Amino acid sequence: MIRQSHASSREIIVAEAIADIVRELRMVDVADYIAFIRLEHFACISDLVDSAAELFFLPRTFRLGNGGQAHVDWSTIPRIELDLELRPRGAAVYFTLTLCDADASVEVNYVAFDDPDPDPEKNTAFLVTAIEAARIRRSEPAV
Repeated sequence: MIRQSHASSREIIVAEAIADIVRELRMVDVADYIAFIRLEHFACISDLVDSAAELFFLPRTFRLGNGGQAHVDWSTIPRIELDLELRPRGAAVYFTLTLCDADASVEVNYVAFDDPDPDPEKNTAFLVTAIEAARIRRSEPAV
């Protein structure tokens, strides 16, 4: 796949938008991810993703996509890859989240817009606005 020039900026946008979800997903033991993936129990992973996302995004905005992979061998640190979808109103972002021992990364595979603009920068700005609109706003407790 040919990487587009605006892909990096969109990866940063997605990574920042899902940082809280990633922290929640990292609370799950890596052995559980490995087992679920190897046994093809993707519904279990989908439940984990849904539970993490419901704290931060409106329903059906963030979900597991086509599955994932567990990269595990005797000589390296385990690496979990999850195919995810971020679907704020008017856009769909298909990406891979990679979880390692000390970090996580996002690789955007494809972004679709319901009404795309010919200017990629305007589409990127729309994506930022759409993601922000899909966030759950929590009111501060009264003191």
